[in-house]
Amino acid sequence: MDDLALYIHWPFCLNKCPYCDFNSHVRAYMPQAEMLAALRAELAWEGLRLGPRRLTSIFFGGGTPSLMDPASVAALIADATRLFTPADNIEITLEANPTSIEAGRFAGYRAAGVNRVSIGVQSFDDAALAFLGRQHDARQAIAAIELGAKLFPRLSFDLIYARPGQSLAAWRAELRQALGLAADHLSLYQLTIEEGTKFATLYGRGDFELPDAELAAALYEATAEEAARFGLRAYEISNYAKPGGESRHNLSYWRYQDYAGIGPGAHGRVSVGGSLLATSRHRAPEAWMALVNAQGHGTTHEETVPSESRAREALLMGLRLREGVSLAHFAARTGLALADAVLADMLAACIEEGYLTLDETTLAATVQGSRRLDALLPALLR
Repeated sequence: MDDLALYIHWPFCLNKCPYCDFNSHVRAYMPQAEMLAALRAELAWEGLRLGPRRLTSIFFGGGTPSLMDPASVAALIADATRLFTPADNIEITLEANPTSIEAGRFAGYRAAGVNRVSIGVQSFDDAALAFLGRQHDARQAIAAIELGAKLFPRLSFDLIYARPGQSLAAWRAELRQALGLAADHLSLYQLTIEEGTKFATLYGRGDFELPDAELAAALYEATAEEAARFGLRAYEISNYAKPGGESRHNLSYWRYQDYAGIGPGAHGRVSVGGSLLATSRHRAPEAWMALVNAQGHGTTHEETVPSESRAREALLMGLRLREGVSLAHFAARTGLALADAVLADMLAACIEEGYLTLDETTLAATVQGSRRLDALLPALLR
């Protein structure tokens, strides 16, 4: 049976950040007990149909999972490791915001079995944090990282760059501060305007401007340079890690392996009965809970992924990785050889222009190519 990664979605936040288009919801009352019961029921349903598999990772995402009671996290980990066979080195990650971190709560997550924490820092500049709608300041962010480093074997945190008015020198200084803290993994995202967010409205009416393409490219290059000075390499377009510090859960996505998603709005790609299924759950927490109570799961969409779509998804995800796409895994997962999935003349042109490399085992994007994937892939695919 295929290995499995498990994603568990906690949909609630204290506030909605203006740049965020994730499935997150602000509620005056967070139904902890009801959510836990529904998550456990959906997990049991998924475990029953997927059968015994080796579980390589669990990821609590959101929303803000650090608003969950540690006892709820412990119950879900216990269920997951009973329904599936945990790998000896299973990675169990929980996302956290500095505003929802307390020493006792963090210690509770560690006791529950969480061995990796990912903290949504976003910036060490108080003015930038205010612009980004964050509820913490730089002092709280540093305190959260220091506490996390003491309690958890592995730690990651997020930063957002290419913010309005941000200079190259200021980003280098902020990044050096970040890299000087104890972390084996950093996720460094360029600020983009997502449809339906508050920032989309503000940006559309000209309330702020983003750095131009030239400065954004310079900020990206500086990111890799500064990370390398501290021993972190870019193993994916936006993710940097020390050797062995890579997110094993996210590698399951990028390597196009099986992953199950439970909770409101969660997506999955799971192999069942010889087919690869794309699954998604109802996005609204209350409607999702009602579905789970009625039928054992909150699925609103499930379909078999055809070979051509599998090829597209495998390339879209795998070319983000520095290691590239294994041609053997691509063929096994999609049922297609690479030559049957891409246009030969476009592939040759991409290689000649220095955007892609191809050898007997691997197709990979170069640094220049990785910046152009959104444009390259539609032209490359059959």
